[in-house]
Amino acid sequence: MIEVIDLYKSFNSQNVLCGINLKVEPGRIMALIGGSGNGKSVLLKLIIGLIRPDHGKVLIDNLDISKLRGKSLKQLKERCGIVFQGGALFDSLTVFGNVAFPLREKTRMTESVIRDKVLMELKRVGLSGSENKYPAEISGGMKKRVALARCLVMNPEIVLFDEPTTGLDPLIGKAIHMLIRECQKNLNFTAIIVTHEIPAIFSLVDRVAMLYNGKIIASDKPGEIIASKDPVVHQFINGELEGPISIR
Repeated sequence: MIEVIDLYKSFNSQNVLCGINLKVEPGRIMALIGGSGNGKSVLLKLIIGLIRPDHGKVLIDNLDISKLRGKSLKQLKERCGIVFQGGALFDSLTVFGNVAFPLREKTRMTESVIRDKVLMELKRVGLSGSENKYPAEISGGMKKRVALARCLVMNPEIVLFDEPTTGLDPLIGKAIHMLIRECQKNLNFTAIIVTHEIPAIFSLVDRVAMLYNGKIIASDKPGEIIASKDPVVHQFINGELEGPISIR
């Protein structure tokens, strides 16, 4: 389980997160929504340990990731994966090379075992036959699939998605969302998806949390979020609210 307790983070005296409290149950998918600049990506980086909080805790199965160091931190991070907004593929590597990269860097697997695992993941995301292509030779949707395969090849227990459908047309974006859900059902990982794809994402997730003005102002099942009487939530869901309000 992921549990965020009273989490604060600021940059250059600018408050970004102001007392975040959030729970994600094992094997569930949560959508994290909110206007641009509200700190959704910052929260993901805190959860996975890329940055440290000013105050508060991030617990993964009751282990506070912000307190761990050395081998303990490395072991916990290896249980997590992140799919970045742009995919973060290596242009100089083929599709196969990109997916194989973490296995070659972090494991002692033989090349034959790596090849089998990479081809299996490429098949899972619908990219069989594309292993010898370079990122410049494939579409935006295919790049998202490669990034997903590279994450899943390490068998993570937790996967964080930062705007996985940014830059894609609605049909391709829907296909990526469906692929994420299918992979999650098959592999049973816990996931958080930062997204602006509202209300499309609601049919694919178990819960929705809304980040606004540095705080989680709502966390519930998708149907309850849609029916929320909170004026800020209602306005955002209906496209009437954009961006954060300055914190005073």
